[in-house]
Amino acid sequence: MRVLLDECLNWRLAREMPGHSVSSVQRMGWSGIKNGQLLALAENQFDVFITGDRNLSFQQNVGRTRLSVIVLAGMSTKLKDTVPLMERVLTLLPNLQHGSLHTISPKNVP
Repeated sequence: MRVLLDECLNWRLAREMPGHSVSSVQRMGWSGIKNGQLLALAENQFDVFITGDRNLSFQQNVGRTRLSVIVLAGMSTKLKDTVPLMERVLTLLPNLQHGSLHTISPKNVP
C-alpha cells in the first residue's frame, strides 16, 4: 500500500508500517499545500492519506477522490499519542475502499 503522511504528523510513523511504501508531505516537497490541492496531488501517487486534521472531513469531499483517508484523532499529533493508534491503522489498510474516511481514536483501539 502506498501511504502519504500529512505534514502535521511525525514522519517517524512510517516506521510503524512495515511492508508499506510510506512517504511524507515534506519528503514529497508538498509542505504548505492546502488540503484540496494536496489530496489532488496525492491521489495520483498514493492509496492512503493519513492525517491528524480532524476538520478534513468537513472541509473536503473525500468521497470524490481515489484516496482512502485515515484521521488519527489522538490526544495530540505528537508521536507518543499517534504510535498507539498505528496497530488499528495496520488492520484497516488491507480493506480500505477508495474515497473512504476512517477516524481512529484511543476509544476505538483495542
